[in-house]
Amino acid sequence: MSEERFYLYDEIEDTQTRFVSFMGNNQRFDLAILQTDRFFGKQLVLDLQTNRFAIIGTDDLNEDGYLEHAYHLNAEDAAELHSFLSEII
Repeated sequence: MSEERFYLYDEIEDTQTRFVSFMGNNQRFDLAILQTDRFFGKQLVLDLQTNRFAIIGTDDLNEDGYLEHAYHLNAEDAAELHSFLSEII
C-alpha cells in the first residue's frame, strides 16, 4: 500500500528568462535570470557554470558579502557581478 503524497504547493507559472554571458577581468559569467511573480519582485539568478543560485533584489545587492557568499566569489569577481546585476535588478 502506498502513502498519499502531501503537497505544500504544486503550481505552474509563466516566467521571463534572460540568458546572459559576459567576461569579467578574471572569469566568465554565464547567467540565467528568471523573472516571476513568485519572489515578491526579486529575481532568481542562476550561475550556470557553478550551479549556484540566489533570489536577489536590490536589498540583497546592498548587503555586504551577499554575492561573495551566495556564489562563492572573491571580492573582485563579486564586484563585477554586482555591477552587472545592479543595472538589471
